[in-house]
Amino acid sequence: MQIESQKTFSEWLSDLPKAELHLHIDGTLQAHRLLSLAKKNDIALPYSTQEQVEAAYQFENLQSFLDLYYLGASVLIDESDFYHLMMDYLLKCKEQNIVHAEIMIEPQTYAPNGVSFVTMMRGFDRAIEQAQQEWGQSVALILSFLRHLDEDQCLETLEQARAFKQSFVAIGLASAERDNPPAKFARLYRAAQSQGYRTTAHAGEEGPANFIWDSLRVLNVERIDHGVRCVDDTALLNHLIKQQVALTVCPLSNTKLCVFDDMSQHNILDLLDRGLLVTVNSDDPAYFGGYLNENFLTLHEHLSMTREQALRLVENSFKASFLNDGDKVRYLEELSQAAKAS
Repeated sequence: MQIESQKTFSEWLSDLPKAELHLHIDGTLQAHRLLSLAKKNDIALPYSTQEQVEAAYQFENLQSFLDLYYLGASVLIDESDFYHLMMDYLLKCKEQNIVHAEIMIEPQTYAPNGVSFVTMMRGFDRAIEQAQQEWGQSVALILSFLRHLDEDQCLETLEQARAFKQSFVAIGLASAERDNPPAKFARLYRAAQSQGYRTTAHAGEEGPANFIWDSLRVLNVERIDHGVRCVDDTALLNHLIKQQVALTVCPLSNTKLCVFDDMSQHNILDLLDRGLLVTVNSDDPAYFGGYLNENFLTLHEHLSMTREQALRLVENSFKASFLNDGDKVRYLEELSQAAKAS
């Protein structure tokens, strides 16, 4: 499609309805909210100002980020905390025209702090219902497990989730890849699939390309979160293209966590042009310097991404989503109309 517009790239992008598929809700905890909840819940932090919190967002690797991430999540205690966490992100969706969001929820992050599944879900569900009623926000939740924990703990969490099964569309696997291969969670994924969950998993970010293979073959996942190391294996690359396995790529996250030294080195547009079903996402935007639109804008700035490429990436986000076919068609038509109008 030839796109002609007098609007700036940012204005044009803002007009497009978009989907986000790789978003950890704890990673949207903004510095001001972190500090206010810590004060409310009488939780000591090594930071007293928003500037000090933001200065800590210089990470050497995934683990250094996770240490701060779990510290931040410790301020979430009661139902209202989870409501505000979710609502803050959903308001950002409204602002950035993210019409559909698939959000990763990680109960194992809160359990050590005494937070129950009920407390967490009541807060999240209240915010989601309000956003759906007030502006038609579409949300699907992904029950995400922490791979640095053992599989039995994950199976216990899956069992706890039975009472809230209607709230989740899929399961996922997050946290540190290193020393935690996909095969470690084969029983978990079989159990979840038997309960009707759809599947995704983090692979090929800090872990090698064979973790992507194992996620596909051992866990039988439908899509891969990150997956940028697929370029290390030509057979894998060809498989992903042929089968149109979606990759939920997070550009700002990848550079912030030193997967790539600089955004100019990122391979997402090369993957797109090779025919992979790649998408753009923000991962943990409060920590990595930008939400969904900012990830698109940085690709435009550093990789000279064209509007045609950006439109294909947005189209891919709907195609790769866990939406039903009817909703995918509807959103893709809305996207097409918005692109023509802009």
